[in-house]
Amino acid sequence: MASPRGPRSARKVSGVSYVGPDFDPPQPRRGRRSRALTVAAAALVPGALLGWVVYEAVGGGTGSGNAAARPSGALSSTEPTDGTTSDDKPPGPTPTTDSTSAPAASGSGSLKGKVVVIDPGHNPNNFRHTSEINRKVNIGTNWKECDTTGTSTNDGYAEAEFTLDVAHRMRTLLEKQGATVKFTQDGDRPWGPCVDERAEIGNKAHADAVVSLHADGAGAGQRGFHVILPGKVNAGAANTGPIVAPSRNLGERIAGSFLRVTGSAPSNYLGNGTGLVTRKDLGGLNLSTVPKVFIECGNMRDSKDAAQLTNGAWRQKAAQGISEGIVDFLRG
Repeated sequence: MASPRGPRSARKVSGVSYVGPDFDPPQPRRGRRSRALTVAAAALVPGALLGWVVYEAVGGGTGSGNAAARPSGALSSTEPTDGTTSDDKPPGPTPTTDSTSAPAASGSGSLKGKVVVIDPGHNPNNFRHTSEINRKVNIGTNWKECDTTGTSTNDGYAEAEFTLDVAHRMRTLLEKQGATVKFTQDGDRPWGPCVDERAEIGNKAHADAVVSLHADGAGAGQRGFHVILPGKVNAGAANTGPIVAPSRNLGERIAGSFLRVTGSAPSNYLGNGTGLVTRKDLGGLNLSTVPKVFIECGNMRDSKDAAQLTNGAWRQKAAQGISEGIVDFLRG
């Protein structure tokens, strides 16, 4: 989710893709336990050692996934299985390894009446509109750039292309469950939207859940996914108090199902092995009035993670893992 270096957009800070200096330590789990399987639940318990144990349990992040039976009503996919996050390349060509087989889903109609907003991080055309995306918007705690261009793999596969691809796959899966799915953007506008507008789209939709899709741009050797949760903020237009708890619930369920379905390990550089990070500096979270999380699906700048992120079958698993977490959250 990080932005390219130089005058075009803000610089990457602390090895994460979305600009911001403040990181809060992961908070202890609260509330009732989810129905996720043991391996998924274990992945959310703080401690780097336990994160490594989970990593080994799923086969070292080789993408084997699906080692345990899915919970009742879980989404399913007919696509085969396979197996990085942000700096300074403009969007490049989409890899040809993509798979387009249509996924199937069980429990069709079970989410009727539910609204899910998917926020594909960045816009493929942002790099052509640097003046627009560099203008500052109010995120409650301070002012930040409207958006960034995102990152890319070393071979030029853009984060913005990745997020749209996963978003389309998620929409197919969730609509088969009966949910109403809305996007913040679908590559159908010249740039943006800005981070404040992205939050507003979810708010105006009265979304039951919002997920912002990203891929990180950390250093080589830094691998794995992490889910970003909103911290408690009450400043200016931002008041996250009412959404902190439900957003954590949503994030925990997504992290657990993402690990189980993709076989990817939690981040080895953020979150102390939990796959969860709390932040107070992201406008998309600060300005949300509905449950919302970000997910960094991997590090585009690490060759092993990049091999997964550029693989269509793995992206299908990523979409399935995120979607199953959403379904689990919405079913309570």
